Amino acid sequence: MAEIPEFWRTEVYHPLSVHFPIVLLLLAFIFKLFALKFKRELWETGGTLMLLLGVAGIWIAIYTGNLADGVVSRKLCDPTILKDHENMAYLSAYIFSGSLLVDLAAYFKTYFFRKMIVQIVLVLGLAAGTGVLMYVGHLGATLVYQQAAGVNIPSGNCAEFE
Repeated sequence: MAEIPEFWRTEVYHPLSVHFPIVLLLLAFIFKLFALKFKRELWETGGTLMLLLGVAGIWIAIYTGNLADGVVSRKLCDPTILKDHENMAYLSAYIFSGSLLVDLAAYFKTYFFRKMIVQIVLVLGLAAGTGVLMYVGHLGATLVYQQAAGVNIPSGNCAEFE
């Protein structure tokens, strides 16, 4: 039976899709911090756009992570790290999604509170999401570099590359 090409392995989709939303969400947090400090529309709008794209991306990353779960979990020495990685990824997605809802409510001039209070709540939510996201990344790195999750380990003589 022929082995499927590397690109079509479902566990490969997750690392392909996870890095883009990480960068977008971290930059959204930085932009919103700058918007709070410098009160510039460019920082505010840019942060909102990055947060919107980052939230869409984080849910795609969770979907591809679920695709990889069935393949990767069978080969791990400690599958509890994978479960922690998954649970914390969901938590970060919920935090960032909630932050996006707060941001969109402020953007569309919904005045539940004064705008400054909404911005502070938003930045605190993004800070919490960023902290959880960093822990998710740490757990993901632990899976890959300590347990070889999703890694194709070649034979000793690397004959398959000849």
